[in-house]
Amino acid sequence: MNVTRWIATTALLPLLVSAVACSKQDVSFARDVNPILQKDCSGCHVTGGKGYLASGFSVESYASVIKGTKFGPVIVPGSSVSSTLARLIDHKADPSINMPQGKPQLSKGHVELIAAWIDQGAKNN
Repeated sequence: MNVTRWIATTALLPLLVSAVACSKQDVSFARDVNPILQKDCSGCHVTGGKGYLASGFSVESYASVIKGTKFGPVIVPGSSVSSTLARLIDHKADPSINMPQGKPQLSKGHVELIAAWIDQGAKNN
């Protein structure tokens, strides 16, 4: 390796480490997840809404999201792979129950953000 390349590589290393550290940033329910749920899910999943009447799932509060549906929890804190909510919003379930219904699918970034929040323990932060 020539000296110029070594200097450039050495100078960029802290930036690369910083970028990786930022990608592991804590995801906040209040700051990151709840705004997505309110924008894309609250039309149906609030008390009296079509989605709430069908499933019992409400996005009205952290407690209601963690409670899940009348059939049981939809979030397994620490495991988005095991969480029904993550599968539904990523359209990895039966098309008749993928969410949201009647609206465009959540962006990949929003799906990944919610999955990261679940993987980080689905904290009320």
